Amino acid sequence: MNDNSRQLENVSVEARNVYKSLGGLEVLRGVNFKVNPGEIFVIMGPSGSGKSVLLKHIIGLLTPDSGEILIQDELAGSRAAREKYRMAMVFQSAALLTSLSVGENVGLYLAECTDKKPDEIAAIVSQKLEAVGLKGLENRIPGELSGGMQKRVAIARALVMEPQLFLFDEPTAELDPPMAVTIDEEILKLKTRTHATSIIVTHDRTLAFSLADHVAMFADGQILFVGTPDEVKRHPDPRLQDFINAKPSISKPA
Repeated sequence: MNDNSRQLENVSVEARNVYKSLGGLEVLRGVNFKVNPGEIFVIMGPSGSGKSVLLKHIIGLLTPDSGEILIQDELAGSRAAREKYRMAMVFQSAALLTSLSVGENVGLYLAECTDKKPDEIAAIVSQKLEAVGLKGLENRIPGELSGGMQKRVAIARALVMEPQLFLFDEPTAELDPPMAVTIDEEILKLKTRTHATSIIVTHDRTLAFSLADHVAMFADGQILFVGTPDEVKRHPDPRLQDFINAKPSISKPA
């Protein structure tokens, strides 16, 4: 199947009063937000607050107990959404296929879902690996790589899809600062090149405020506030201010 010939439209994402309990614990408690087509929307908040669970609802790995999430005009996770809209997700754990090489992992979508020739796939794979600082590692296997390197392979694998909706779960976790900047730049390049809608879950304040068109502050299973980075920084809610202005409390020894 060659899906590169069809014109891809930008997509919106909307959560409407979403509730979800897991193991008897209410994780999502009436979540509402709207992501405009083509924007970078960052969901930021403390670790363990339910951000990753929310992302899994958007990609369709989980379904709400009540409420709904729409991808443009289709329910998230539905067959119609999967058939109409191209989505890619970078998981917090790399989720690579350990039986495949790095190159095979990155090129899997192209091999399975397009009619590109092997040499074309190899060229694209090489380009994406170089973009995340892993040039020449096509023949390595995931188990030979560090956790941070595996994350970069997962990002390269998602990049080759040129998705309409791009979901990132902590994309800069386990990366050193220079590589984190590289990943930030690649996300911006993807937006410029494809106008994909991107949703990024993170507690990385630098990433959020440098990339986002809008930031959703998330805590205790709820969206506290949605606004531009500047609006979030100025918001008076002490929970927001405590999070975005938090500093280490350990003093340097005398």
